[in-house]
Amino acid sequence: MRALRVLLIIAVVLGGVFVAVDRAAVYFAESEAEGRVSFAGAEAGSTEVSIKGFPFLTQVAGSELDRVDVTVKDVRAGAAGREIRIGEIRAQLSQVTLGAGYTSATASRATGTAVISYAALTEAADDGVTVAYGGDGKVKVTGSVQIPLVGQTVTRSVLSTVTLVDGDTVKVHADEVPGEGIPGLEGLVRKKTDFERRIAGLPEGLKMEKIEVAPGGLEISMTGADIRLAG
Repeated sequence: MRALRVLLIIAVVLGGVFVAVDRAAVYFAESEAEGRVSFAGAEAGSTEVSIKGFPFLTQVAGSELDRVDVTVKDVRAGAAGREIRIGEIRAQLSQVTLGAGYTSATASRATGTAVISYAALTEAADDGVTVAYGGDGKVKVTGSVQIPLVGQTVTRSVLSTVTLVDGDTVKVHADEVPGEGIPGLEGLVRKKTDFERRIAGLPEGLKMEKIEVAPGGLEISMTGADIRLAG
């Protein structure tokens, strides 16, 4: 019995040592990856990496990680000749195969969310137009137009619906525009407040599925396969 107790104590100690070493290896790998890993096809300001699953060391030995969560911030992408800054992309990568020398990786599947702030959307809109959260899944778009002949400038705010068109274009369309009996006013306002912007520069392999209007910005759901990570 005494020998059995000793063996159990040794097993517990060794198990604890293995867990500690395994977690230390994860922490080291995450720290190293955050400074080196990037999505192919995208430029970003910073990267956060969280490696899931246990044990980590056996996953590395098999050159495949069960799941890796990656958050990239300040992603720069182009929209209609203007730069639109995606504040954050949060991606969950599954079955991540490690390349030779751990200098690259490929995720079999991925889901994620890209967040575009209203400040960034304003920068991508026409000059003099501002975009803000309007509540109830709408955005509030404000712009000023000059009425021909009269020479008067009017400023109007409209509640608009945001939709995803052709899988890569953000469309902002006013639900209605108060015309106040002025001929042609609605058309002039819509030229300012209604717009479409194609988003380019997203990580290769990720495609946009749908857009939701949230208080913190536009939240774009994305899915993908064979996502390449460099670094």
